[in-house]
Amino acid sequence: MTAATVATERRVAPARAASGSAARLLSGISADGTLSLAAHQAIWGQLPSLPASAIIDAAERSGLLGRGGAGFPTARKMRTVAAGKGRAIVVANGCEGEPASAKDSVLLARTPHLVLDGIQLAVRAVGADRAYLMVHQGSAVIPWLRAALAERRHDPVPVILEQVPARYVASEESAIVSHLNGGEALPAFTPPRPFERGVDRRPTLISNVESLAHLATIARFGAEWFAELGDPAQPGTMLVTVSGTAVDRRVAEVATGTSIGRIVGAAGLSLTDSEAVLVGGYFGCWLPAKTAARLPLSHAALRDAGGSLGAGVLAVLPPGSCGLAETARVASYLAAHSAKQCGPCLNGLPAIASAMSALAAGAWDERTWPALNRWLDVVPGRGACRHPDGAVRFVTSALSTFAADVAMHRAGRPCEGVAAAPFLPIPTSARWGT
Repeated sequence: MTAATVATERRVAPARAASGSAARLLSGISADGTLSLAAHQAIWGQLPSLPASAIIDAAERSGLLGRGGAGFPTARKMRTVAAGKGRAIVVANGCEGEPASAKDSVLLARTPHLVLDGIQLAVRAVGADRAYLMVHQGSAVIPWLRAALAERRHDPVPVILEQVPARYVASEESAIVSHLNGGEALPAFTPPRPFERGVDRRPTLISNVESLAHLATIARFGAEWFAELGDPAQPGTMLVTVSGTAVDRRVAEVATGTSIGRIVGAAGLSLTDSEAVLVGGYFGCWLPAKTAARLPLSHAALRDAGGSLGAGVLAVLPPGSCGLAETARVASYLAAHSAKQCGPCLNGLPAIASAMSALAAGAWDERTWPALNRWLDVVPGRGACRHPDGAVRFVTSALSTFAADVAMHRAGRPCEGVAAAPFLPIPTSARWGT
């Protein structure tokens, strides 16, 4: 791609930064409609015909990390799949199993062709002959995706829209592989990992839809353009979902490294009156509001603070709400939505959830305290997937962040916030085994 091409494309879809946000992926979208293929191409132009090596090289130079939560280098994953034995398969994960996140739904409903462009680039990069786009059963984005796919009948590799059960762990990558192989959408012990032996025992690239959308912009504008914004250690922009008292879930695009306080402020919220922020979602952690306000949104900063960037969730606890009650509700949800195939999830998570519910209600038996801490100590690292690990991190962070409330609740004096309306979303989909 020539410098002149890059300059022209920039004028079509400029990187605009204001109030901690940067409109790249969300450029040109509206709040109540999806971009047709013609409207998409009017904004972004045609997808460049780059060779496989150029696609992977551009992703590597850009420093693009996966936006699904783990933050794995996208280029490294593509190189591994491309070097595998046999024809590869590409899987775009748009399930958005994290209930507090809405970023993937916004992408798929409003600008689906950016994701579909990214899938075609990934197909070319790894030499795949099959591609899937995964969503949860009954997802509201399905009609928009079907319409978008109907406009792209001439894509070199048609994308197959596939649905998995709307359960928390069904979108874990090994669960997706199991589903596509004709089994139940349950996590499996690894190795082998999907990039080694995945769907049909072939090398399989599984990538979050936001990661693929970024790949589509990098192919058009170049690695250097992508890295102009954001933290040098993880360049570019990312989509975050902000929620709190004054707003429902709001998706914003921000430069990585932007402070959480600035992002929350741009969404119309304030951390001044809040006790804590849930960062990263239900596999993330609670952080005191004052601590969170100054933290940059980056893997390194949040890891040092004991947290996780996860899917980019920033949920500001409303004034008057009880963090322990919110944690107990989510812990019960995570226990109910485990696959129940390993001891940590079958036994450990229900025990943790029960103890947290008792703590939130102030109905505390002091024998439960050492039992809770014992479960929090032995559960991590023992399951087929990281579901129990994420649940334990979430609960442990609550016990630390809300330490003063813990003392009151243990003394039988639960805070008034226990009676407040629930804040964090809990899906009502079916549990495993029902």
